Amino acid sequence: MGSNPRTAIKIASAAIAVLIAVAALPLSSGASPSLDQLNSQLSQVQGREQALSASIANLSQLISSLGGQIALVQTREAEVRAELAHDRAKLAATQRALVRERRLLAVLRARLAFARYLLARQLVSSYEGDKPDLVSVVLEAHGFSDLLEQVNFLQRAEQQQQTIIVVTRIAKARAAAAAHRLAILEATERQITEADALREQALVGMNALLQSRQAALQQASAAKQAALAATRAQGQQLQSAIAQVQAQQAAAEQAAQAMSAPESSGSSAPASSGSGTPVNVGPALGASGGWVIPPSIVMCESGGQNLTPNSAGASGYYQIIPSTWQEYGGSGPAAYLAGKAEQDSVATRIWDGSGPGAWDCASMVGIH
Repeated sequence: MGSNPRTAIKIASAAIAVLIAVAALPLSSGASPSLDQLNSQLSQVQGREQALSASIANLSQLISSLGGQIALVQTREAEVRAELAHDRAKLAATQRALVRERRLLAVLRARLAFARYLLARQLVSSYEGDKPDLVSVVLEAHGFSDLLEQVNFLQRAEQQQQTIIVVTRIAKARAAAAAHRLAILEATERQITEADALREQALVGMNALLQSRQAALQQASAAKQAALAATRAQGQQLQSAIAQVQAQQAAAEQAAQAMSAPESSGSSAPASSGSGTPVNVGPALGASGGWVIPPSIVMCESGGQNLTPNSAGASGYYQIIPSTWQEYGGSGPAAYLAGKAEQDSVATRIWDGSGPGAWDCASMVGIH
C-alpha cells in the first residue's frame, strides 16, 4: 500500500514552513562578519535553496497525483450521471406504461361489468319465462314455416346466451391480466425509484470527495507558491552574500597593510517574503468510518453507498463483481443484496487475498 497523499502534503508543507522561517533569519548575527563566516553562511544558503527545490519537486508530484485522482472522481461522477439518466428514462417509460395499463384496466372492467349485467338479465329472463319444449313448439306451430321459425329463434337465443357467457369470461381474464401487468409495473417503478435514490446519494458522496480533493490541490498550490517565494528570497540572500564577500575581498586588498577587520558593509539581510506560516492541507480525502479497506477507495468506487449493479455487474459498498463475490464466500447472487456486515467480511477476505489491486480506484488514490 502506498503513502497517504494527505499526510505527505502535510509533511511537505511543514518542511516548507520551517525552511521559510529559517530563510527569514539574517545572514549574520554580528555587525562585522568575517570572510569565513560569510562563506559558511553562503554554504548554508545554498543548502537551504537545494532543500527548497526538493520540496517544490515533491509538491509538484503531489499536485500531479491529486490531479489524477480528481480526474478519476470526475469519471466516476460521469458514469453515475449516465446511469441516472438511463434509469430516469426507463422510469418515464414505465410511468407511461402504467398510465396505459390503468386506462386499459378501467375499460376492461367496464366491459366485464356490462357483460355480467347482460348475462344476469339473460339468466333472469330464462328463469321468469316458460322454457319451451320440442312437443309444445310442434303443437303450437301454425304450419311448417312457423315451426322452422320458432326452432331457429330458440337456437339463436341459445347461441346469444353462450356468446354472452364467453364474452364475460374473456373480459374477466383480460381484466385480471391487466391488473397483473399493472402490479408488475408498479413494482418496477418502486425499484427504479429506490435505485435512483441510492445513486443520487452516491453522487453526493463523490462530489464531496471531489471538492475535498480540489481544496487539497488548491492548498498544495498555495504551499508551492510560498516555497517559490522563499526560494526567491534565498536567491536574494545569496546575491547579497556574494556581494558582501566581494566587498570584503576588495576591502582586504585596499587595507592589506591594516590587519584589522574590514569595514562592515552592513549585516541586515533582505526582508524575507512570505509569513512562514505552514499551509493546512485540509480534511482527509474520503469518509472516515465504517470501512474495512481504505476509505478513499470506497468513496471513489461507490461514494459510500450500497449501489445496485452497474454496467460491469459490480455492486454494493465495495463494488464487487458477482464472480468475485461468490469466489470469496458471499451469499446470494450479488453483493448489494447482502447486509453491510457480510460485505465487510467479503471485502476483508478480498483485501487479504488480492490486496488493493482488486480495486481499480486503489492506484488512482495512491494506494499500492
